[in-house]
Amino acid sequence: MEARCRELIAAVAPACVAVKLQLACFERLGAPGWTALHDVASAARRHGLLVIADGKRGDVPVTAAAYAQALVGETHTPWGPAPGLGADAFTASPLLGRDALEPLVEAAASAGAGVFVLVRTSNPGAAEIQDEPEGSPLHDRLAALVDGFADALAGSGGLSGAGAVVGATAPQLIGHLRGLMPRAIFLVPGVGAQGGRPQDLGAAFEPGPASALVPVSRALSEARDPAAAAERLRAQVWDASGG
Repeated sequence: MEARCRELIAAVAPACVAVKLQLACFERLGAPGWTALHDVASAARRHGLLVIADGKRGDVPVTAAAYAQALVGETHTPWGPAPGLGADAFTASPLLGRDALEPLVEAAASAGAGVFVLVRTSNPGAAEIQDEPEGSPLHDRLAALVDGFADALAGSGGLSGAGAVVGATAPQLIGHLRGLMPRAIFLVPGVGAQGGRPQDLGAAFEPGPASALVPVSRALSEARDPAAAAERLRAQVWDASGG
């Protein structure tokens, strides 16, 4: 698995800005998987890519702080600090509430990292919970939560490291959610195997300054020529962004 990840990173890196590592695929292998995760993250950095740890962490504050140490910080021990993964950003679940996100945001701020909070995910079952129309839809309330952290991770260009996961499979919501989170960088999964289309993502980049990352996995890893597939997708996203 590690060798295949390295091959894919080397092939697609010229068309990409980041790699999103699905932590479950490594963690299921136990200690060797965690070692492979560190090695793959190092390979991505050598190719000039940012590393996003996709673990969708979320727990009570004391445990959230431990997750943050594992992803972007370090743990102090009697034998010295034990470094974590050193990711540039990570995904987080907001369903335990603001106090459970605060340790993650604080750790990201200290590390100069970002957090992508789940707001409207790309899976088919998301609509059942996140789009429920009773009162204010859950995705709207989660968007307000993300926007409330914008200042804590504010960058110099008007954007914030308090980002949001907004699925490409519900393109009709992207513009609405962009309006609720004008400073958030969007992480937009669902393009490719899940049916999302790059040409439907323009609203994620408007109005400026606005930015989005579009992770694609199976459409690249299963392609006959991953490098060519990555370049095609890069061009399509660039066109959709108005760049």
